Amino acid sequence: MRRQRYYYLIKIQYLGYRLHGWQRQPGLKTVEGLVKKTLKYVLGEQPFKILGSSRTDAMVSAHESAFELFTDHEPLENMADFLVLFNQNLPPDIRALSIEEVDATFNIIQHPKKKEYLYLFAFGKKSHPFAAPLMATFPEDLNIEMMMEGAKLFQGTHFFHNYCVKPTAHTILEREIDICEIILNTKYTASFFPERSYLLRVTGSGFLRNQIRLMMGALVQLGNGELTLEQIENSLDPKVKMQITYIAPGSGLILNKVEFA
Repeated sequence: MRRQRYYYLIKIQYLGYRLHGWQRQPGLKTVEGLVKKTLKYVLGEQPFKILGSSRTDAMVSAHESAFELFTDHEPLENMADFLVLFNQNLPPDIRALSIEEVDATFNIIQHPKKKEYLYLFAFGKKSHPFAAPLMATFPEDLNIEMMMEGAKLFQGTHFFHNYCVKPTAHTILEREIDICEIILNTKYTASFFPERSYLLRVTGSGFLRNQIRLMMGALVQLGNGELTLEQIENSLDPKVKMQITYIAPGSGLILNKVEFA
C-alpha cells in the first residue's frame, strides 16, 4: 500500500549567535539539528523529513526563514496546537511563526521566492558587548556616504563571480538584485545599541555562498579607502577577476524575510 505524504510550510525565526548555521553538522549546534530534535519529540514515532529554504552561515540570524515538513501516514490533527507544542519545546533562541499545509507541487527550493537580507552595523567607537549577537562594529572611521553610493552599484543584473566562495562549474554567477541600499537603522533598537547604526538592505530571488557578506566587506573597504567606486563597478564585469577576500562577520547578517510567489 502506497504511503500517504503530507506537506507543511513552517516559518521560523532564530538568533544565530551560538549556532553554526542552518545545516546539520555532527557535534555542532545548528538550526536544522535543533529543529529535527524538537520535531522528533513532538511527532513521536511518526516518520518525517524537513528541507530548509536557505542555508545560513554560522552566527547569522533570521527574522523570518522557512522550512518544509514532510510527514507520512497521517496528517497533523490540529496545526495550531502543533505550533504551540513545537514552540514549547524549541530552545529559546528559535521560534516557529506559522504553519500552513501545502501540496506535493510545492518545492521550497525551486518555488519562486524573494529574500530580503539586512546587515546591521556601526563603526568607530566599540559597541556595547550586548550588541554583538546582532551587530557588527567596524573600528575604523568609514565614509558612509561613499558606501551608500557604492551599494547602489550592486542593484540590477550582474555577474557576482568575485563575490562567491568556492563556486563550482555549475554555479550560476549571474544574479539579479532588486534593492541594495545602506540606510540609517531604525528597525532594530536597544538601549545598549550605539547612538547611530546602519543597515545594508539587499533583496533578490537568490544569492551565492557568502555573497552578501562579501558585498558588505567590499563596501567596508570602500568606506575606509581600500577600494574605489570604479573598482566596485569593475568587480561586477564578468571579464574582470578581482576576488573580494574580506568577508564581513556573520553576526551582523539577518535573513529578514522570505516571500513565496
